[in-house]
Amino acid sequence: MTPIVHHVTHPLVQHKLTLMRQKDRSTNSFRRLLHELSMLMAYEVTREMPTSMIEIETPLATMRSPVIDGKKTVFVAVMRAGDGFLDGMLEVVPGARVGHIGLYRDPKTLVAVEYYFKMPQDMHERDAIVLDPMLATGNSAVAAVERLKETRPKSIRFVCLLAAPEGLRNFQAHHPDVPVYTAAIDERLDENGYILPGLGDAGDRIFGTK
Repeated sequence: MTPIVHHVTHPLVQHKLTLMRQKDRSTNSFRRLLHELSMLMAYEVTREMPTSMIEIETPLATMRSPVIDGKKTVFVAVMRAGDGFLDGMLEVVPGARVGHIGLYRDPKTLVAVEYYFKMPQDMHERDAIVLDPMLATGNSAVAAVERLKETRPKSIRFVCLLAAPEGLRNFQAHHPDVPVYTAAIDERLDENGYILPGLGDAGDRIFGTK
C-alpha cells in the first residue's frame, strides 16, 4: 500500500502558519490563529466525507439535497496540544463526536507513554480523524493510531500542522493505510526531537506554559 500525504498548500493556510511560527506571537494570537487554521484544515480533511440525500423545501420548491451525518465522525485529540486543534474542527462539523488519547513523550527515550484513552461507543460505525499539531519523531502518532485501531473504526485520517520527514517516515512505516494531512513538511528534527524550523512546542504556545 502506497502511503498518502496531503500537503495543504492553500494560501490562507500557509499565511496563518507563517504568523504562528513567529516567536514573538502572543499566546492569545497563537491560539486564535490555530483556531482559524484548524477550521481551514477541516475543509480539506472532510472533502470526501460521505453524504446522504434528504428532501427539503426551499422558498420556491421541493428538492432532494445532500447532507452529512456529523455524528458518524469522531475527532480524536491527542492530548494536550491536540485539544487546541479541536475547537476549529468542531465549528465546521459541530455534530462530530470527540475522543481523547493522552500520551506523553519520555524525555530520555522519546517513546510515547499512554495515560488516558476515551472513545465514543460503536467506533466500527465511525470515521476517525486524529488531531495532533506536530508530527515530530512520529512515536506519539504511531502509538495513538495503533491504540485507536483496536476500536476498529471505519476509517482513520491523521491531521497535523507540521511534519518532520523523520516523523512521516516513521508513521508511514507503521500505518501506510492512514492518510496524513499537513500544512507543512519541515526540514528535520533537532537533537531533542523538535521540528526545525518548526514553531516551538505547540502545547506550550497554546496554553502559555513552559
